[in-house]
Amino acid sequence: MGNQFRQRVLFYAVITVIAIFAMQSVVWAAPSAVLSKVRTSQTADIVRIVFDVTTLPEYSVSTLENPMRLVIDMPGVVNKAANQYVFNDVTVDKLRLSTDEGAKVRAVLDLKTAYTYKVFTLKNPNRVVVDIIKKYDRKFVDEVAPGITYTSWLRSAASGPVLAHILDIAPQAGFMLKPALSNGAIQGLEPLLPIVERTQALAAVNGSYFGLDGSIIGLLKIGGEIVSTPELPRTALGIMPDGKILIDQVEYDGKVALPDGQTVLISAVNRERGENELVVYNRLYAPTTGSNNYGQEYVVVNDIVTAINLSNSQIPPNGVVLSAHGDAAKLMSSLKVGDTVKVQQTLGPVWDNTAHVLGAGPMLVKNNSVFLTTKIEEFGSDVAGGRAPRTALGLKADGHILAVVVDGRQDNSIGMTLLELALFMQELGAQDAMNLDGGGSSEMVVKGKIVNKPSDGRERRVGDALVIVQDHVAN
Repeated sequence: MGNQFRQRVLFYAVITVIAIFAMQSVVWAAPSAVLSKVRTSQTADIVRIVFDVTTLPEYSVSTLENPMRLVIDMPGVVNKAANQYVFNDVTVDKLRLSTDEGAKVRAVLDLKTAYTYKVFTLKNPNRVVVDIIKKYDRKFVDEVAPGITYTSWLRSAASGPVLAHILDIAPQAGFMLKPALSNGAIQGLEPLLPIVERTQALAAVNGSYFGLDGSIIGLLKIGGEIVSTPELPRTALGIMPDGKILIDQVEYDGKVALPDGQTVLISAVNRERGENELVVYNRLYAPTTGSNNYGQEYVVVNDIVTAINLSNSQIPPNGVVLSAHGDAAKLMSSLKVGDTVKVQQTLGPVWDNTAHVLGAGPMLVKNNSVFLTTKIEEFGSDVAGGRAPRTALGLKADGHILAVVVDGRQDNSIGMTLLELALFMQELGAQDAMNLDGGGSSEMVVKGKIVNKPSDGRERRVGDALVIVQDHVAN
């Protein structure tokens, strides 16, 4: 029994020594550094993150691409700072810190856009410094068809990154521009992709401003027929039968000549009739005028009044409906079936020769110089205010046509102001350029694929589009 007792005592003594040695080992393996504070600073070009440490540690750096992250591991360091830092920055999203049981700090930087980085240490006091250098300039060029290129260009700006999508169409490419209505008619809205499919377009961008019912806001002419008219002279794109284009401010003038020699001014084409107005409806509006009972409507085919109705007249495929109210209706009250009337419309001697016209505005560039007509054309803050997604059309001196969409309201693309868009179009070589509808409508489709990122997160339904089609389907 004595021997057994002595053996037990010896066993427990050994165990105790081992335990003490183990505890001492834990103390000996204590972290060599403490992370006491994290400091950050931001400029337009760099985000700097400073880790204040008691002792300079060893560190390793790794990167991830999907999701985009920069990871810094610092063995032997314990974190006494906050665990998360959120940034208001176009490139850096947030910094997350963690410490594992082995006394290793892991710093994970979540990033939004392309970047480069630099990690280094400083002494007195001891610091580990991480510089995130914002890197935007990246350009990809693809030949869509002989004479047509698509360029995706992520570039830097003082306020953040901008992603632009550029179509360059050579005059000899065998393609033409053409406006196309949603659903083939004024009434109603439609996404850009179905318009592209229906028109067999190689590519397309969104076009005019439009109302909630699809009514075009501004000048539109398709196949020689005026589809919509502006309230005041604004910038428009004119397309000649041979494909050559014009960009200028255009004014519409229209009137109806009555049998007694009087003329009645046309207030608008293909929109809802207002008080004391004369509105002309043609086949591209809808099956019927949709008007109320407070006016008078005259169905005209081949300049002859074929029917007179109070409202909601059927629009003939080969004629028009003259819908009058108030003062305009009084001037036309003597008309009867069988009378001859002449609908006279003009955009001026040059623009009357156009096959197609698409109006929007304002003008951006004229004769190689920035020329913003925002105030002249009475655009409000919904168009002119701040940075936004933008769509533009330009003409180069060599005849090349530029269709441009700039993404906006996103982390990787902040959009452009109208002045920035004008300067960009000028930089691309446009001698004349104009703004088209923008915001959530800004979209570009190339070979059946949406190449930009609409700011709504999906396609917006639009009133019309500007499509790029082969010559044989252009008219």
